Amino acid sequence: MQPLRSAASLPPALRKARREQQLISKRLLRDDASEEAEGGCVAMILGETEIQHFLRLAQQGTEEKERERALVSLRRGLQHPETQQTFIWLEGSMRTLVGLLTSNQALLQLEAARCLHELSHSEQSAVAEACLPATSYLLTYLSGHSSDFIELCLYTLGNLIVESEAVRRQLLPQGIVPALAACIQSPHLTVLEALGYALSQLLQVKEAPEMIIPSVLGSTLPEHILRLLQPGPKLNLGVAVEFAWCLHYIICSQVDNTLLISHGGLSTLGLLLLDMAGAVQRTEDTGLELLACPVLRCLSNLLTEAAMEVVGGQNQLEDERVVAALFILLQFFLQKQPSLLPEGLWLLNNLTANSPSFCTSLLSMDLIEPLLQLLPVSNVVSILVLTVLCNVAEKGPAYCQRLWPGPLLSCLIGTLAFPDIEVVGQSLELLRLLFLYQPEAAKDFLQQSGLQVLERHQEEAQLQDRVHALQQTALHQ
Repeated sequence: MQPLRSAASLPPALRKARREQQLISKRLLRDDASEEAEGGCVAMILGETEIQHFLRLAQQGTEEKERERALVSLRRGLQHPETQQTFIWLEGSMRTLVGLLTSNQALLQLEAARCLHELSHSEQSAVAEACLPATSYLLTYLSGHSSDFIELCLYTLGNLIVESEAVRRQLLPQGIVPALAACIQSPHLTVLEALGYALSQLLQVKEAPEMIIPSVLGSTLPEHILRLLQPGPKLNLGVAVEFAWCLHYIICSQVDNTLLISHGGLSTLGLLLLDMAGAVQRTEDTGLELLACPVLRCLSNLLTEAAMEVVGGQNQLEDERVVAALFILLQFFLQKQPSLLPEGLWLLNNLTANSPSFCTSLLSMDLIEPLLQLLPVSNVVSILVLTVLCNVAEKGPAYCQRLWPGPLLSCLIGTLAFPDIEVVGQSLELLRLLFLYQPEAAKDFLQQSGLQVLERHQEEAQLQDRVHALQQTALHQ
């Protein structure tokens, strides 16, 4: 059974997709309509004098529109890193901006929050830390009535969280977890998606397993996250993607996965897997590849929990339906997103590792040949396919009888010729199991010039002993 897999090991193609969709890096929320209304002018780098002028005008202007325009100009200038650096080192600038954020005029509040949002998008931790005086107010405004304002505050907090440990040290005692938990019952999808982003940023930080995830698990967040992942007409893809990654980070922490299982985590994810398989059959352009990765990883990781077997039966996965859905997704990945094939195969590996019933489903549904067709894709895919087949073979003679005869032998002779030593090693292990439980396989192997293929690996130090043992077994059958 495979160990937990972290987000760091995402396939490069998926990492690229997430970056392009702004699902992992900092999120920048800009209103295209307001940008156009501002004339599409090029934002200028501002110096101290211009920053002071706009702040003074925003604070002391005689008309609200004039004050708002001053903040708009400041915000546009803050799109430049040079302006951001000048701003944070200018004495009193942040104090003035926070004062405008807490004013009783909604338009000024909104523009001040947008200025903070531009600052939060900086890659410099000093800029994030300069925003510390505003964090308590951003948290407070999460309980407000404007969904647009709440969304902006959530994205700003999410950006600040990931950039600076100092920001996180301040936000935790200020009650960020309860504040986020209160947002999750919002009826607004934009708020929920922003919440998923902010929470996923919080759950990824290095101190999360000790400092954050226990509080998250102790709140109402887990049950609501699972609710938002339940398939049906109310499932929203953008929201589901964000919260699936949240669930993935929680599971990878291994703080208390039995709690998630007891809340129905396995059954919810299993149903979502079935729903995704149905969706890719109905239409080619689903966008579900972004949801598939975290869902597959969540299922795989929960299956590694030994406690799963003693949890209530309502959480068990239905063998044949899950296997069938998984193969539909594997075929979809093969055509549209090959980088996700290892994720699906890793789940299949964990399903079959300790479960004779899942191995039986694989055989009874004639899925061995479709599995073998994936061998040429890559070395990683080959190793996982061979590992799944080893899981089936090690269940004993009855299972090996279903594997042999068939196309398996010629495929194994082919994988033994692979240059990758891990692929060859896994091929040798599968042959060992087949020879052990199905002696006729050894005779067929000899007839198809298998020994000559083995001889190529006799000089490889890592494989010598295994090759020799296999040769002797084949010759004495």
